[in-house]
Amino acid sequence: MDLLNTLVEKGLRRELPTREEALAVLATSDDDLLEVVAAAGKVRRQWFGRRVKLNYLVNLKSGLCPEDCSYCSQRLGSKAEILKYTWLKPDEASKAAAAGVAGGAKRVCLVASGRGPTDRDVDRVSQTIEAIKEQNEDVEICACLGLLSDGQAERLRAAGADAYNHNLNTSEGTYGDITTTHTFADRVDTVRRAQTAGLSACSGLIAGMGESDADLVDVVFSLRELDPDSVPVNFLIPFEGTPLAKEWNLTPQHCLRILAMTRFVCPDVEVRLSGGREVHLRSMQPLALHLVNSIFLGDYLTSEGQEGRADLEMIADAGFEVEGADTTTLPEHRREGCGPCGSGDSGQSAPAEPATNTGAPRTDLVAVRRRGAGTDLAPNA
Repeated sequence: MDLLNTLVEKGLRRELPTREEALAVLATSDDDLLEVVAAAGKVRRQWFGRRVKLNYLVNLKSGLCPEDCSYCSQRLGSKAEILKYTWLKPDEASKAAAAGVAGGAKRVCLVASGRGPTDRDVDRVSQTIEAIKEQNEDVEICACLGLLSDGQAERLRAAGADAYNHNLNTSEGTYGDITTTHTFADRVDTVRRAQTAGLSACSGLIAGMGESDADLVDVVFSLRELDPDSVPVNFLIPFEGTPLAKEWNLTPQHCLRILAMTRFVCPDVEVRLSGGREVHLRSMQPLALHLVNSIFLGDYLTSEGQEGRADLEMIADAGFEVEGADTTTLPEHRREGCGPCGSGDSGQSAPAEPATNTGAPRTDLVAVRRRGAGTDLAPNA
C-alpha cells in the first residue's frame, strides 16, 4: 500500500505526515488492519526496539472535582459510585508506589482530582515525591495535578518530579462540548509551564467521546506541535453516572488505527496505551504493543485494569520485553532537546464520520476500582 510505505519512510525520518495521510490511516478497512499495524510497528521499533515501559498510577485524592469534564467519573455532579477520599499521606502514597515498582513499573504517576493545586497541595505532593524517591531512588515521578499557577512547576521539579502530565484530551474545535469550566488554551498553557520548568511533558488524548476522525487528527497534530515527550492514548471508559455513559463508539480495530495514526504523527515519542484498553481492545491488546512502547500496569484512577501479572505475561508472550530502570526511554536526539520533528503539509481536510461500534456495548468490562490507594485491600500490580 503506497500510503503505508510513505508513512513508514516519513516516520523513520521523523517527518510529519499530512493531515490527509493521517485521516487515510483512520479510514483504512479492517481487511488492511494487519498491514497498518505492521507498518506503524516498523516506526515503533526504529525508535524503541521491542521495549515496553511500565507506568503505575497512584490516585492521591479521588473524586469531588469542581470541573465539569464530561468523560470523568470524578467530575462535578458525577453519580458514578467511585472511591472518594482526600489526600493520601506521603507514607501511604509511598507504600502504594512501592507496589507498582515491585511489579516492574519504571515511572510512578501521582494524580489528584481538582482544577489545580494550591501552594499547600504542591507542598503535600513535594513531600510525597521525596518519600517515594527515598525508597526508590531511580524511579521516575510524574505529577498530574491539574492546571498549574506561576512557580508551581518549578517547585515540583525542585522536589524531584521528573515529568508533568496534563492531557489535551480532544480537539480545540470540540473542547467546549466536553468541558466548560476551563479551556483548551488553559491546558496548553500548563503543558508549556511544565516544559519551561524543565519537566518532561506528558500530554495525550481520549478517543471515543463521539468525536470525528478529523477531531482525532486535529488533537494529535496539536500534540505534535506542543512536542511532549510522552503521549498517553486513552479510550473512553463510559462510566454510568457521567454524561458520556452511553458513548460506545469504538471497535478494537478502530482503536488500533488510532494508535497507528498517533505513532505515524509522533514517531519518536513515548506513545502510551492508557485507560480503557481492556474495555475496547480486549483480546486484541497484544497487537497494540506493536504500536505503543509504554503501558500502565494494573489499575487506573477510578477503574480496575487487567491484572498486573497478565500484563507482564502479555508483554512476554507478544515477544516484547519490559524496559529496565537502567535504560533511557527516549531516543538520544530527543534527550538532547532538538525540538519537534521535521514539518510537512498541514492543510485542512474534510471531517470524517465517527467510527460505529457494530457490537453490543461491553458494560460488563467497566469495573469501579475497589482496591489499592484509599482502601485496605492490596493493589493490583
